[in-house]
Amino acid sequence: MASTSSGRQTDARDRDDEGRARNTQDGGGGRARDARDREDKGQARHTQDRDEERARDARDRDEEGRARNARPRDGLGRPLPYGSEGVARQPEGVVRTPRETVTEAQDLLDAGRPFHAHEVFEDAWKSGPEEERGLWRGLAQLAVGLTHAARGNVTGGARLLRRGAGAVTDWAASGAGRQRPYEMDLAGLAQWARGLAEEVERTAAPVDARTSRPRLRG
Repeated sequence: MASTSSGRQTDARDRDDEGRARNTQDGGGGRARDARDREDKGQARHTQDRDEERARDARDRDEEGRARNARPRDGLGRPLPYGSEGVARQPEGVVRTPRETVTEAQDLLDAGRPFHAHEVFEDAWKSGPEEERGLWRGLAQLAVGLTHAARGNVTGGARLLRRGAGAVTDWAASGAGRQRPYEMDLAGLAQWARGLAEEVERTAAPVDARTSRPRLRG
């Protein structure tokens, strides 16, 4: 009888062990399924976000696949609500001669559109010879500094005006630089920028982009 009782106890323990094993296996499988489900949902969201981003990117490209910003902007480059009548941006990637760059940028500055003038300088910076990139980058910074000053951004305007002044001054003093490249008065531009930075900080008020514009050729 003792042997029979011992056998029943052993069978019971075996069944308990098998039950725990099945529960453990089911629990592990459930956790694995949950992890797979979360991964699948995450991948689905990623795919949806990527598709939406590609759709937006497609809308903001022209027929030749070049990027464009569909958001209309005002004369100082500030975004306007979609559907508003904005000021046309400068076409990207235009290759101009240095003198054409100076003339076109000055025309835009005279029109009170320093943001657009900075785009012209950027084209020269990106397409011009290596030894002139510091010059055009500095001029672009001056134009952006005036843009921010006209928007009422005191800190950003003053900082970029001084940064641009330092850049054109450093370029003029470098071995590849010169004081009057393409008839521009770099010393006069640096003086204008630093004076305007002081004015912006003193008044803490937006400047008029047209009346505060620089004369590139002095």
